[in-house]
Amino acid sequence: MGCGNGKVPPEGSKKGFVSVVQSLVAFSKAHDDDVEPKKRTEKQRGSWFSTSVKNLQPASNSQQQILRDDRHRDKVIKYKDKFDPRVTARYDIRALIGRGSFSRVVRVEHRASRQPFAIKMMEVEAPLGREVCASELAVLQRVSHSHVIQLIEVFQFPRRVYMVLELATGGELLDRVVSRGHFTERDATQALRMVLAGVGHLHSLGITHRDLKPENLLYYHPGADSRLLVTDFGLATFGGTGSEISGPDGSIGGDCNGADRTWSLRTTCGTPEYIAPEVLLRKPYSCAVDIWALGVIAYVVLSGSMPFEDESRTRLYRSIVRGKYSFHGDPWPSVSNLAKDFLQCLLALDPAARLTADQAIRHPWVVTMAAGSSMRNLHRSISQNLRQRTSRSSSRCPSSSAASSSAGQRRGPREGQ
Repeated sequence: MGCGNGKVPPEGSKKGFVSVVQSLVAFSKAHDDDVEPKKRTEKQRGSWFSTSVKNLQPASNSQQQILRDDRHRDKVIKYKDKFDPRVTARYDIRALIGRGSFSRVVRVEHRASRQPFAIKMMEVEAPLGREVCASELAVLQRVSHSHVIQLIEVFQFPRRVYMVLELATGGELLDRVVSRGHFTERDATQALRMVLAGVGHLHSLGITHRDLKPENLLYYHPGADSRLLVTDFGLATFGGTGSEISGPDGSIGGDCNGADRTWSLRTTCGTPEYIAPEVLLRKPYSCAVDIWALGVIAYVVLSGSMPFEDESRTRLYRSIVRGKYSFHGDPWPSVSNLAKDFLQCLLALDPAARLTADQAIRHPWVVTMAAGSSMRNLHRSISQNLRQRTSRSSSRCPSSSAASSSAGQRRGPREGQ
């Protein structure tokens, strides 16, 4: 399948772009509690730092820790004051861990049980903030699954809405892959089974996530037995099961795991490298776009590299709409044919030909947990490829980074709930 006249598919409608930017909220790793982005810190240091540094004496470790504690305390007080007293009466605000245009996410502790949670505070005075909040809340209130981030309770007030959510502290999927030191196809199937179970639940409710990527797959706790959670529903939309219900963008929905895939969406949104070809081609689409994204995720988990990647957005989109990817380079010669078949079933250009989430979790490679594959440790190749990709990304010029951001790729703080 080509890309028609060869032009770059549109980046997305204004509404799609705004929905990407405005719903941006972050959950960083548990140790990353600094409110200000790194760029802002560097900007504040500015030129005076380079001219005056010779007159400064290095602070001791204890002095630096005191300064950090003071800054942290000031930030907690600042954001605690913004919270409604009826919320702080139940939850103790511990740290700000994410921020967006309409929202703040804080780590909290339930005063009675001392159990940690996250609270997402959303400003709903502006119409767009109200729309984003209503859309995300409608999705979260319908979801109940061990592999999907759970909404605990909601406080709704005229100006703000507070969503109490599970706090995932186990880190991102790829961070876990790298930190293990040993990773095989069997390990990959264990992670993918959890993700497929969560996505299958979403699709059974008529919910399409629309921004599945490794950064939005978080482990609940650092332990080896932790469950993996699908998070970040800022771009999710839903329809109905049984009777059709209109979604926030006018879509209607049904059970995506069944035979009925007739309902469709139209808003162009998501993270470029994970966007399905039908979205780029501005065709009506369904929850099959999540399956495509899962195919990209599985490819990355097995190799540490992207199936579709190019500094040129034009070439990236062309390779996606043509389905141009390969199994060349390390570690693909050591990856089983069954694993490659699984990837091909998810990365089918025709959305109707892709497996559903329920079918994918019953694929022989997943069911047998890669029993027939080599138990070769893929960790070294995966880590090396990830490092090379990070190096290439950091060496790109600022204009390239800006282009990525404008297309909806979220960088810096992100929502993990």
